[in-house]
Amino acid sequence: MPAVAPSPADLDVSAVRAAVLDWYDANARVLPWRRPPGSDAAVDPYRVWLSEVMLQQTTVPHAKPYFERFTARWPTVSDLAAAEDGALMAAWAGLGYYARARNLLACARAVARDHAGVFPDTEAGLLALPGVGAYTAAAVAAIAFDRPANVVDGNVERVVARLFAVETPMPAAKPELKRLAAMLIADDRPGDWAQALMDLGSTICRPKSPLCLMCPIRAHCAGRATGDPERYPVKTKKAAKPHRQGVAWVLRDGQGRVALVRRPDKGLLGGMLGLPTGTWSDGPPDEAPPSVADWRDAGAVEHVFTHFSLTLAVRVARGEGDFDWTPEAEALDALPTVFRKALERGLGAEDPLEPGSEP
Repeated sequence: MPAVAPSPADLDVSAVRAAVLDWYDANARVLPWRRPPGSDAAVDPYRVWLSEVMLQQTTVPHAKPYFERFTARWPTVSDLAAAEDGALMAAWAGLGYYARARNLLACARAVARDHAGVFPDTEAGLLALPGVGAYTAAAVAAIAFDRPANVVDGNVERVVARLFAVETPMPAAKPELKRLAAMLIADDRPGDWAQALMDLGSTICRPKSPLCLMCPIRAHCAGRATGDPERYPVKTKKAAKPHRQGVAWVLRDGQGRVALVRRPDKGLLGGMLGLPTGTWSDGPPDEAPPSVADWRDAGAVEHVFTHFSLTLAVRVARGEGDFDWTPEAEALDALPTVFRKALERGLGAEDPLEPGSEP
């Protein structure tokens, strides 16, 4: 029978912190926005803020090349503030959750305009910036300015849920997990502490098959004491996502260009370049094409958004019209993932003007 773990009130916080920080000193991930653990080197708040925005709902391997391209192109927050909206949205393409890109630009411009290009150094000051929520404000305050802020992302939630064997199901458990995480905060090395918990959750206390034997706080973990640490955080059954259907129109001009449109600022994929498309609805699509042409079926692509899944039929043609005509290679780089999938499908379809195709 598994041993009974101590209650939160009995947890030796000092021992937990020491074990986690010692582990982090030896095992910290090397990331382009970090300083080495225990280092006194200055931290650029711009790089911390940019990385935290990119990492929301995005993995480190996927976000890292975007971060490197952004900081090479816009090395300071003032440089980013001066970027054109379309250039930034195109550079963001593929990262998803495109409201983040609009908020990124709004925040950069506020820092440049209202703070002379210098980020506020307190959690409250950061929280007052446009597009900066509680998590990002806490992360930048802790990591960039060594403020003892309570930084709780998904990795930290998982570590805390297992450490304390929290039985409340997610997402209702979030306030409880944040309260328990706050018990572990101290004035000593707050930036390293925040990143240490993130790394512990990412590399050791993984969602599936946690590496408990390698965990520096396994002796303190109530979840491990139950014999089933993977059960935590307790999850409620997710409702099935609704499914929608639509059409994407791939119109080419015979000069290696494809017709794109700028989507409205408000709504899904707002402000992004996209293929002409109609309404995405629950029923079969019945959309008029964006121009008169010999439209042909090129199959369909599937995509999953946060709140629904989508089947997008792809239609291809040669033609002309009032569009944002973009070289095909550039379009593939500039489009969000769902439209890039559709364009790749359209470009791979048989061209009706190529030799050997049907008249």
